[in-house]
Amino acid sequence: MAQERIGTKRLVVGAHYGTIDFIAQRLTAVIMILYTLVLLVGVLFTSELNYEGWRNLFAFKWFGVFPAGQLLATLFFMSLAWHAWIGVRDIWMDYIKPTGIRLALQAFTVLWLVGSIVYFAQIIWSL
Repeated sequence: MAQERIGTKRLVVGAHYGTIDFIAQRLTAVIMILYTLVLLVGVLFTSELNYEGWRNLFAFKWFGVFPAGQLLATLFFMSLAWHAWIGVRDIWMDYIKPTGIRLALQAFTVLWLVGSIVYFAQIIWSL
């Protein structure tokens, strides 16, 4: 007679990627919302929206040394990239059935996101 696995003794398989991805997407969304609100407040209280005004939004320092604007912008962009990766990867996994095409699209997505992060870092950290 086969042993029944019911309740707390049931056999659970899988790596639970869905739970981790769900939490990661919610966390990155909260980070992006908070940064967007901070940026919006900064724009509203900037006297002029010229190059110097925009530069000061991203290049401000705490305690005269800590590059807060650049670190917050980097945290936002990394969150955006991670959020996008989870969403696009799930789209590829759900709708692209041929394995080779799906892997090629996933590789292209990773390369595009990494390239975007490098380009962003080059811009934001050259201020």
